[in-house]
Amino acid sequence: MVCAIPSPTLVGLDTSTVQVEVDLRPGLPAFSVVGLPDAAVREARERVRSGIVNQAYAVPTRRIVANLAPADLRKSSAQYDLPIALSILAASGQMPAASLDGVGAAGELGLDGVLRPVPGVLAMAEHARRCGWRRLVVPCENAAEAALVAGGAEVVPVRDLRDAAETLAGTREARPVEAARGHDGGAEPPDLLDCRGQSAARRALEICAAGGHSLLMMGPPGSGKTMLARRLPGILPPLTREEAVEVTRIHSVVGLLDPGAPLITRRPFRAPHHSISVPGLVGGGRVPRPGEITLAHLGVLFLDEVCAFAPSVIDALRQPLEHGVVDVVRANIAVRFPARPLLVCAGNPCPCGFAGDAKGRCVCTPARAEAYRARLSGPVADRIDVRVDVPRLTPDDLMGTGGGEPSVAVATRVRAAARHRRGRGQVVPNAGLGPRAARAAAALDRDGERVMERAVDRLGLSARGFDRILRVARTVADLAGADEVGTDHLWEAIALRAPGAGEAR
Repeated sequence: MVCAIPSPTLVGLDTSTVQVEVDLRPGLPAFSVVGLPDAAVREARERVRSGIVNQAYAVPTRRIVANLAPADLRKSSAQYDLPIALSILAASGQMPAASLDGVGAAGELGLDGVLRPVPGVLAMAEHARRCGWRRLVVPCENAAEAALVAGGAEVVPVRDLRDAAETLAGTREARPVEAARGHDGGAEPPDLLDCRGQSAARRALEICAAGGHSLLMMGPPGSGKTMLARRLPGILPPLTREEAVEVTRIHSVVGLLDPGAPLITRRPFRAPHHSISVPGLVGGGRVPRPGEITLAHLGVLFLDEVCAFAPSVIDALRQPLEHGVVDVVRANIAVRFPARPLLVCAGNPCPCGFAGDAKGRCVCTPARAEAYRARLSGPVADRIDVRVDVPRLTPDDLMGTGGGEPSVAVATRVRAAARHRRGRGQVVPNAGLGPRAARAAAALDRDGERVMERAVDRLGLSARGFDRILRVARTVADLAGADEVGTDHLWEAIALRAPGAGEAR
């Protein structure tokens, strides 16, 4: 007899249906799993066998074949333990076969038959809704995460194999699913009030937060670049419900969710070490997994000591910065990961960090300093909207008792700018505007055209750089509550694109 139950499987961040079929045939007792399984799936034989016995069921003394269809899709998760076990129980008559109709399942079995959580259940619940399944059986620890999907399949949380079988058979009442609680990522982000001086960098941080613009900060060690970057999440606009679910989905697939509070409500902040590889940053692997740029989606990706990263790693950011996605292609699979973080880079002007220092502390030759800065290639630098110098702090900055504005004051202005943007019917942040939309949002009068003509002539702007200045100018205008982009807004955006250029106005 053949019994089957579907199980949603992860393909990158997307999902597909795997039909778990179990056939019991006369012959010498044996248990095999086919359908391109990896080692974790093949080992399901021992987990399922022990789980069935330890839940007071009987393993059929027949030849058991579990097929995971389609056969050409590689299976690489222990989530198939539960559907395999349920199919065996239904095929052997230990539970009604009809109880599996319209039901999907995913879960890892322990040797005692107790279910353990699996990653990616939020994406699986979305898949169940699209496929029109009646019910989705998941471990209790994953239930609140699955319940984030509104209007989908009924989520059936179960603790062990017997709980699952009796609940589906109707002899045990399904336990209610608790409402998902938000997870803000731990402690509150640090406050801008801790940072001293650096008014230009603070202003750049505010503009980047309001428009979603990428930022490059260059300066000597100890000038406050890292402190400023780590305070950026505290001034960003809060995640909307849809954005929170999107971020949660990514972290669920990677297995980074807190089972007790599955909904992420604070924008992620990722700061990988400079020794990271290309697949670690943009995603990849034999079974493609998201990289740090995807884990920072809709949040902040901070590359500290950016010139210490391998040039090949930095160059891998070209496509994501331009298109907001990462396409990973392997011999038998192609996946697409979203990648729209706010990129913040911080670096030193030379290996020793003191190039241009007034006290002459730099020990680097000009050629060595130039080679160090060249690790951040021109094409990548051209994709960064805002660049700001962060000079050494003065004695007055260090000895003063008062800092700058607190994060809450800056965040208030950032939220006001977002409301102003939405008030003119624009949903996406200014950094996400296409070339045509950017020129429409920052329509220039004759004075504005003359300013941009001078900027193109003196700075040798590329077409990309021209459009990015317009986007930044639109954000400056939003912060000022202005409906039109004026020349003052343009000059500030130009100065942020090429520090010092605004002095030539």
